Amino acid sequence: MKNVGDRVERDEPICEISTDKVDSEMPSPSAGVLLEIIAQEGDTVEVGARLAVIGDGDGASAPATTPSEEPKTPSATVAPAATAAPSRSSEVRTGPGVLSSPVVRRILADGGVDPRTVTGSGPGGAITRRDAERAVANGPTDDVSVPLSNGQRRMAAHMAVSAQSTPHGFVAVEVDATVFDAVDAAGRVTRDGAPLGDEVLVALAAARALGEFPSLNATFAGDEIVEHRTINLGFARSEDRDGMLVPVVHAAAGLTVRALARRLADLEERVASRQLTTDDLLGGTFTLVPAPSIHTLFVEPIIIQPEVAALSVGAVRDVAVVVDHDGVRSVVPGRRLVLGLSFDHRVCDPTMASQYLERVGELLSSIDVEVER
Repeated sequence: MKNVGDRVERDEPICEISTDKVDSEMPSPSAGVLLEIIAQEGDTVEVGARLAVIGDGDGASAPATTPSEEPKTPSATVAPAATAAPSRSSEVRTGPGVLSSPVVRRILADGGVDPRTVTGSGPGGAITRRDAERAVANGPTDDVSVPLSNGQRRMAAHMAVSAQSTPHGFVAVEVDATVFDAVDAAGRVTRDGAPLGDEVLVALAAARALGEFPSLNATFAGDEIVEHRTINLGFARSEDRDGMLVPVVHAAAGLTVRALARRLADLEERVASRQLTTDDLLGGTFTLVPAPSIHTLFVEPIIIQPEVAALSVGAVRDVAVVVDHDGVRSVVPGRRLVLGLSFDHRVCDPTMASQYLERVGELLSSIDVEVER
């Protein structure tokens, strides 16, 4: 995020570190001038390795990093920064082999043209202003080869192993979602101000139902299955080019609506600010995958190893419902929700999966929102 010669302040982010579990910004351990960059972007370095040299500008230097500030993993990769700090240079790298000035970048951005589709005619392949104007006028003409990010590579490797090694089964059940009328009436916040989304109530019901289906709150360990007494709920979150993250609410059993909403809001904030720790991503025993849009009925998730099940939460829908009053049928407005369960067929079968989903629906309907919020 900084160039040699730039001024940096203590605790100001200077680069981004990518491990096999989490990406995080590296704060500067001291204030001064960046004298030397030792680890280049994309390098893999050992824990405790020097990344850069910071000094006062007259040759005196301060230690760049200390081992305690490094992620506690065997190695880490210096990754491209998601948001780079302003640089003194008038040229920055905007894509593989592409250089452009701020004016050129603005022309391309305003014209909706990806810089990677433009062949520069300037020195070293730099995109000139005329190149940019021509590209905006003509539109992109070339295919673009986009390398996978570190997060996407990790996700691809993990999901491929899971899909190949686990016999996946899937069941979907529609359940009553009238409880969300009470949520709307009470307001979509808890008494202490935490956001109260649909996912919070479904997660609460899912955790309570797992107490009755311990074989679904389990992980594989060699030739045996470990049924966990503690229910640690993972929440799948899409991070665009960073792939998917699954932060974990640990010890979710016994939480109220208010407590779970607060815990989930804290995780969401740290996902957005890229402040997740390795501990936030470890220890999950069961995963929830939310609806990616308000029109999604359900998704069929791939199980996150070594877990044995993953719950998909569809969008809450307003539907016409047939009700029976003393033998007289009528159609009334109602709300419904589709829950799906991906399960490891070595542990679970469709009957058990359906029973679990129906129990989640029963517990969801029984939540007293006004009391627990």
